[in-house]
Amino acid sequence: MEPRRLVSFLVLASVFFAAGATEILAHGGYHSDTDKKMITVKTPVDGGIKEDIPAKYRLRYDRWKAELLATEFGRAQWDKYATNKNFLLTITVTNKKGKGAGTDKYLWDEAGNFVGATITLGDELNEGYPNPIYYPVMNSLSSGETSYSISGRILAAAKMSHEFGHVNQTATANRSFMQLQNSLMPVYTSIFLKNGRDTTDQKLVDLAKQMGGTPVEIWESREYWSEVNAMMYLKERISNEEYNCFVFNKIKQNVTTYAKEYEYRFDKQGTLSNSPCSK
Repeated sequence: MEPRRLVSFLVLASVFFAAGATEILAHGGYHSDTDKKMITVKTPVDGGIKEDIPAKYRLRYDRWKAELLATEFGRAQWDKYATNKNFLLTITVTNKKGKGAGTDKYLWDEAGNFVGATITLGDELNEGYPNPIYYPVMNSLSSGETSYSISGRILAAAKMSHEFGHVNQTATANRSFMQLQNSLMPVYTSIFLKNGRDTTDQKLVDLAKQMGGTPVEIWESREYWSEVNAMMYLKERISNEEYNCFVFNKIKQNVTTYAKEYEYRFDKQGTLSNSPCSK
């Protein structure tokens, strides 16, 4: 296992044992795509988007939401769930998430249809930049030593778009296979920690084949798909901003450096390779 994945797996392993596999902790203090337990409920008939926002966070939340809905892409993401009465998407804000966010409480009906989820946003969502290794898009908004000043509201909206990406993924996933992955990842982790961290152990090799990858590979794949969602939001939102090329060149650099094997996802429509910024 390559060094960055080994470090990530050790982080994931500690979380599996400390929190019963209910939360995956990403680098940079960003929590995402958390509890994947399969909860069965009756099919909603009055669904849509439920905004459960404490009064003290309402103003900042409305500002973040406004940035998301300032784009056609963001509005399409929002309307996809706001107009679906057979799906309940709950959005809330809490100080327990801080600068991060998470998506959990996935709901399924008796027929196996995905019918609900909860996105939880941290009360400081407009601050903090996740590590570039697994979050190449959100990290690109950190201005660093440049003179550019990028709005924290845009950062928050990008994080919201990332979370919508997790809901979108689950909506298209095979429920049985996802359930298999979630049930076997703790088993893999337990063996890994007991066998001297030997990923060539035949038991682990067999488990990885069943799951379609190691726990880190499964997790990072989910995160990278959601980062593509965040990138599509930014592509529209900052297209006329002076720092547009700075951000997209940084995304390209992050992807090339840390996620080369996933580069095709980020450049599926030529977003990076055909960008005028790269000319």
